[in-house]
Amino acid sequence: MPVILITGASSGIGAALARHYATPATTLVLHGRDATRLDAVADACRARGALVETERLDVRDRAGIAAWLAATHAAHPLDLVIVNAAINGGDPGGDVETSAMAFETVAVNLDGALNVALPCVDLMRARGTGQIALVSSLAAFAPLPDAPAYSGTKAALLAHGLALREKLKPHGVKVNVVTPGYVRTAMGGEYQGWRPMEIDAADAAARMARGLARDRDIVAFPWIIAALARGSALLPESLRRLGMSGFKFKIRTGR
Repeated sequence: MPVILITGASSGIGAALARHYATPATTLVLHGRDATRLDAVADACRARGALVETERLDVRDRAGIAAWLAATHAAHPLDLVIVNAAINGGDPGGDVETSAMAFETVAVNLDGALNVALPCVDLMRARGTGQIALVSSLAAFAPLPDAPAYSGTKAALLAHGLALREKLKPHGVKVNVVTPGYVRTAMGGEYQGWRPMEIDAADAAARMARGLARDRDIVAFPWIIAALARGSALLPESLRRLGMSGFKFKIRTGR
C-alpha cells in the first residue's frame, strides 16, 4: 500500500491531489493549516476508501516538521512526498511588496518547502527508495513583476530540485519539480488579471500525477504556456518586457 504525504492539502491543488490519489489501496498523510477544510478533504478521501492521517504543523517549524516526518516514516515508510504548501506574496495595492511580505513568502515557500523535503531526503536515502515532488510554478521561468518573492522562491525550488535529482538518483530517490501554469483555486484567484489557459485543480492534479508516475524531471503544463515561459529567458530584455506586460495583475484585497 503506497504512502503519500501532501503538504498544503486543505485546499486548491493539494486538496485535488489528495482526492486524486485517494483509493482503498493508498495511505494518505495530509498536511494543512485550516482544520475545518483539512478535515473535509480527509473525510472525502476516506469516503473513497483511503486510510488518512492529518497534521496541522506550520511548515516554518523546522524541528517540529522534522520530528513529525521521522515519526510518520517510522510508522509507515513514505513512498511519495508532494511539497505543495505555499503563499502568494505581492502587494494588494500594486506597489512593490513590503520586505515583511517578501520575507514571509520566502519563509513559507522556500524555507518551509525545504523543511519538509530535506528530512525526507535523509529518510528515503537510508531506505534506498522514495520520491519527492517540489511544487514550483511557471513563474520560476518567467518571473512575475507583481510577485517577485513568490517568483524567486519558485525559481529556487526549481534549481534545488533539479540539482537534488542528479545527486539522489544513484541512491534510489526520485526528485521531480512541478511547474503549473494558471490553476483555478482560491489562492490563484487572488491574482486579478489575465490568466491564459487556466485549468481546474482536478485537471492539474491529474497532470501532475501522470508526470510523477513517469518520473519527469520537470512536470510543466499547459505545454504552450510552459514553452513560452521557458523560452522567455532567452529573449532580449525589451522583448521579454513586452511579453510579460500582459501578465500584470492586482492582488485581491481582503485576502
